[in-house]
Amino acid sequence: MNWNTNSWNMSLGATPAPAPAAAAAAPAEESFVFDVSEADFESQVLELSMQVPVLLDCWAPWCGPCKSLGPVLEKLAQAYGGRFVLAKLNTDEAPQISAALRIRSIPQCFLFVGGRPVDQFTGALPEGKLREFLDKHLGPQIDPVQALRDEAAALEPAEAEALLRQALAELPGHAEITLDLAERLVARGELDEAQALLDGIATAERTARHAPLQKRIDLARNRPQGDPAALEARIAANPRDFEARFALGAIRVFEGNFRAGFEQLLDVVLRDKAEGKPDRERARKQLIDWFDACPDADAVSWGRRYLGMYLN
Repeated sequence: MNWNTNSWNMSLGATPAPAPAAAAAAPAEESFVFDVSEADFESQVLELSMQVPVLLDCWAPWCGPCKSLGPVLEKLAQAYGGRFVLAKLNTDEAPQISAALRIRSIPQCFLFVGGRPVDQFTGALPEGKLREFLDKHLGPQIDPVQALRDEAAALEPAEAEALLRQALAELPGHAEITLDLAERLVARGELDEAQALLDGIATAERTARHAPLQKRIDLARNRPQGDPAALEARIAANPRDFEARFALGAIRVFEGNFRAGFEQLLDVVLRDKAEGKPDRERARKQLIDWFDACPDADAVSWGRRYLGMYLN
């Protein structure tokens, strides 16, 4: 055999070798899982681990736990998309490697990085524990769509919108990206295009964000009547002018100042002392509807807190 076990650092608690300065591209999907033998162990495990982490699954056909662990490892190799590859070694056919690795019980898995084993585990671990093992060395798995959405959130509005449109061209109908773009369109008054985006999301793929955004579009299409300055004057003269408060609150919500709208109706909840408290109940229902439509989580939290206090 060509490989030299003396070159390995077999102390698995040692610091892993640094990754090469220019790592090779991730292998093609079909090569994320492959069989390895003593003949190609050096090239398929040691040398390959200089480019990408290699998880060596040491198994045997007669091993029951091996049969349950193998499919989970293969599933994770595909799920991690080439961030590591899975090499499967039949220990019955590889006595020299088994001896070099001091295998006493199977299944036993070794993670090779930089040409040497850096960690291992024994037994058929559950998927959650396997992910913990992998993430400890590979870092948490990155969702490329979420990374794109995070990038858009950090850009100027025009640049963010362009990025989201490009993403939708590549992933047509993606619900979260569609909603991100629709929210930006609502913010600048492009209601028809935002509505078309919402309508284009399949019913089965609509998330909890869909209904609140639809409510924002509906609010933006129905401008409340009244002069804010005149309504404020009425409220200043009579703090119990509930109709003025309802009207002014609706105007503020239409303008996008949800917190100011909440304040008006919270005052109604606090001040209504009439028998049956009909205005309080009307304000409560309207506030709940507005909470669902408000994009400002802090304002909603504040409003819900005071609504609870005033109702008790």
